[in-house]
Amino acid sequence: MYDAMAPALPVTLRPATTERPWVRWALIGVAVGFLLIFLLMPLIIVFFEAFSRGVGYFLESITEKDALAAIRLTLIVAAISVPANLVFGVAAAWAIAKFEFKGKSFLITLIDLPFSVSPVTSGLIYVLIFGAQGWLGPTLQEHGIQIIFAVPGIVLATIFVTFPFVARELIPIMQEQGTRDEEAALSLGASGWRTFFKVTLPNIKWALLYGVLLCNARAMGEFGAVSVVSGKIRGQTNTMPLHVEILYNEYLGIAAFAVASLLALLAMVTLAAKTGLEWRYADEIAAQRKH
Repeated sequence: MYDAMAPALPVTLRPATTERPWVRWALIGVAVGFLLIFLLMPLIIVFFEAFSRGVGYFLESITEKDALAAIRLTLIVAAISVPANLVFGVAAAWAIAKFEFKGKSFLITLIDLPFSVSPVTSGLIYVLIFGAQGWLGPTLQEHGIQIIFAVPGIVLATIFVTFPFVARELIPIMQEQGTRDEEAALSLGASGWRTFFKVTLPNIKWALLYGVLLCNARAMGEFGAVSVVSGKIRGQTNTMPLHVEILYNEYLGIAAFAVASLLALLAMVTLAAKTGLEWRYADEIAAQRKH
């Protein structure tokens, strides 16, 4: 019979994990070693090789005519593809998160398509469509329009491989937020556009910036799809990754590493900004849940 006055038995708390300490340290060591060998060491080598002949040669390599043309084209492509994906990502996420319609799951599948298709394959598809022997190539040539081996083809290929990033960051947060704020604003007489700019956009601003950041990094570093559609015309259709390949194939390794260091620097800046956005985004989500 249970005695209410009996002293309570001590409760032994079991640790969340039952592995021995040496197992945990071994796993941590493997993870850290993997990062050092496959991430940090290549990054150090890139910068070491880039400056191995001094700062003068480094500056000469990145300010050379073809290098400047590659940098300029990379910035132009990113300046076109990122805003295009921003508009598409917001529209697609809004439609998927706020409305119910037939074909919704199919639209989500299409958004994920670039993740499952090789970039080289996607570039080849554009060649088959817009190339000289493609479906639309002859018609475009009759009107003096060139897509493949020109800037428009590079932009199209870049947009294809990067368009999931913004949408995929926005869809979960917009689904979690629901439609209550928008319905409240509309019931108070706000127009659709005013509701978007005053209610929806502030609620998704950090996720939107996060998606744009990742989209820009991928756009500037894309190689596979762009290499197929660009033709690798030096000084005209070479982006920075393609210019690095050409320099390395011509045995100009130090110059190749110099240009590659700019892409590595972009990756480091992207990582730092990504971390900052994650901290700010997590704080905002925690604050919203408290309310």
